Amino acid sequence: MGQRILVIEDDGNIRDVCRRYMEREGYEVVMATDGQEGWELFRLHEPDLVVVDVMMPKKDGYELCQEIRRQSDVPIIILTARGEERDRVMGLTLGADDYITKPFSPRELVLRIRNIFRRTFQGRTNSGTQDEAEILDYGGIIIHPAMRQVTIAGHVIDLTVKEFDVLYVMARRPGQVFSKGKLLELVWGLDNEVDASAVTVLIRRLREKIEANPSKPNWIQTVWGIGYRFDPYGEDKLCD
Repeated sequence: MGQRILVIEDDGNIRDVCRRYMEREGYEVVMATDGQEGWELFRLHEPDLVVVDVMMPKKDGYELCQEIRRQSDVPIIILTARGEERDRVMGLTLGADDYITKPFSPRELVLRIRNIFRRTFQGRTNSGTQDEAEILDYGGIIIHPAMRQVTIAGHVIDLTVKEFDVLYVMARRPGQVFSKGKLLELVWGLDNEVDASAVTVLIRRLREKIEANPSKPNWIQTVWGIGYRFDPYGEDKLCD
């Protein structure tokens, strides 16, 4: 059986369509009809990815994202109403990795899931020599792509899939300025309809995890009017 996906959605038609398309791709699918049941099934089945609707009875998608993030960095895709930017931004702020707006194509949802799994697991089959060569060591921060692990001052930092991807993309080209559009292209993909607010929210989340003072970041610098860059000498600035 393939990776396990938990779908939490109160609309029976959407659940059925999601199950058919996901199982056709070889995924194991667990279904929940409301947020409370979703939380119970999450703890019971330990899924590899969660798809959660924002508006649900008993426990909404926001609350569920918060609870999941307190104990897991499992990828989360939220389903939101079309045009409701506040839903998307709130979901991303609470730790979701991606979102898709309703009505949506089940093929697009499966593609998003496939891309997340590919990014998460692609490094695990590489040879040890290649893995070691790809480690980015900037002294205060070490990024290991094969393990998808970030260490700062000897402490492992828990990052979501997208948080790691954004950091790794920028850290591979230290000093280069990336516009929000370029990060969307490199991390979310050209065919994705995610807007620039996703980058803003994700950068803020990332800074909260890796920066000693997120309001005065050392590693991830803002280049006003253009975008962001990774400063490989960020840790040295703490001594200035």
